[in-house]
Amino acid sequence: MVKISVKNLYRDLDQRVSTLKSDMSSVKQSRTIVEEALQGNEPLYGINTGFGALANKQVNKEQLKQLQRNLILSHSVGVGELIPKDISRLMLQLKIHALGIGHSGISVETFERLIYFCENDLIPAMPEKGSVGASGDLAPLAHMSLPLLGYGFFWNEEGTDTIPAEKVLKQHDIEPIDLQAKDGLSLINGTQLMSAYGSYVLEKSLALTKTADLIAAMSLEALQGSIKPFDERIHEIRPHKGQKEVAQNVRDLLMNSEILESHRNCGKVQDPYCLRCVPQVHGASRDALRHCVGTIETEINSVTDNPLVFENGDIISGGNFHGQPLALAIDYAKIALAEFASISERRTYLLLEGHDGLPELLMEETGINSGFMIPQYTSAALVSENKVLCHPASVDSIPTSLGQEDHVSMGSIGALKLLEVYHNVEQVLAIELFTAAQALDFRKPLRPGKGVEVAHEFIRNAIPHADTDHYFKDDINNAVRLIQERKITEEVEEQHKKLV
Repeated sequence: MVKISVKNLYRDLDQRVSTLKSDMSSVKQSRTIVEEALQGNEPLYGINTGFGALANKQVNKEQLKQLQRNLILSHSVGVGELIPKDISRLMLQLKIHALGIGHSGISVETFERLIYFCENDLIPAMPEKGSVGASGDLAPLAHMSLPLLGYGFFWNEEGTDTIPAEKVLKQHDIEPIDLQAKDGLSLINGTQLMSAYGSYVLEKSLALTKTADLIAAMSLEALQGSIKPFDERIHEIRPHKGQKEVAQNVRDLLMNSEILESHRNCGKVQDPYCLRCVPQVHGASRDALRHCVGTIETEINSVTDNPLVFENGDIISGGNFHGQPLALAIDYAKIALAEFASISERRTYLLLEGHDGLPELLMEETGINSGFMIPQYTSAALVSENKVLCHPASVDSIPTSLGQEDHVSMGSIGALKLLEVYHNVEQVLAIELFTAAQALDFRKPLRPGKGVEVAHEFIRNAIPHADTDHYFKDDINNAVRLIQERKITEEVEEQHKKLV
């Protein structure tokens, strides 16, 4: 089996779907076991019984297809905004991957239709709210499954609008399918909403950690901060992996700095924590995110529906659909990401105070100009909002299904907030990025470290120096784009040195 990694998430999932199209042996084997079990009269949860609190109600064989159809229709009760198309695609791919491991017992016809959807960019549209993060992400995954029956909606190509599934199926000359016994439950039991949001954000976060270090190094140079707190010996005697990595990145980025040499004997004793403690703060968040990546990778390579089908013919009910491992990791990831923004905003504030020859608010003529004052307000607002969003969803639980499902993870709520936190962090770092670039302009003709210089020149090709007030929103948007495209770190690595 191909192992899906967060770092290579999109490549791995594309390869996995392609492989499963040509080799469904595991799917077929588990399906055979389900069909053989149905020849007897033993109650099999969700296969020939009701669901949740109705598990003790057995359904006769003539009604098994209707049971699965009713499951999808009755559980399609999601509300709220639609999950973005990119994350919806991940949910579909992760569901295909999990079913393809071969412990779910889904029918080959239904499985093949999911692959057809994926390969033809037929991505179901799903409301984001309705899951409590246990029993699987039931409501969102039910909406994902509706187009199999000819109900629900697909995203259009651009991901900007939706099209009725019935219309799309006719365009592709395919009929809705009849779900077989166990199909519906295999489809909606699982943690694919939580997994998709978690892997989507963490894949981006792995790149963002390098960008955060680079931006911090720019601010350090602009503020004539000391390189001494990044001395390798300091970090060897407190050898947290992330801390050591960040210190190394900053040392490498500041190599051959004329700015550093200009104030080497200035007599300053210590910098504020937002400069001096970058390795400790960024590093701790790196280590936390690394832990979260490990949890997510375990999850996306697992089988999380119920009941589970085993090679010896056993069909066993368990609790792999419970989202607790993800819920805790997602809450942890929110906190780790928020700290990048928290310390970034403090550096932005410091850049505006007029230290060591920098003009106050980073403009020569203030009064008529507000300078870079107000972008920092936005950073402060976003950092404060993150404090609310980081409240752990996993500490809550509300019983469902008449008390049968009496402890739930609420990981789905944490997952939605994780994406919001990430977007806020991007914006805060973007504001520091163009603010630090402005400050560095005032250090000329002194040149910063080679890595910082490469980054500064790259930024200046996209965002010009500001002599007067202007529409700063354009600068924020351009800075966010630079971060999202990851080209700024790629440029530094290509022209100077690989970042860790």
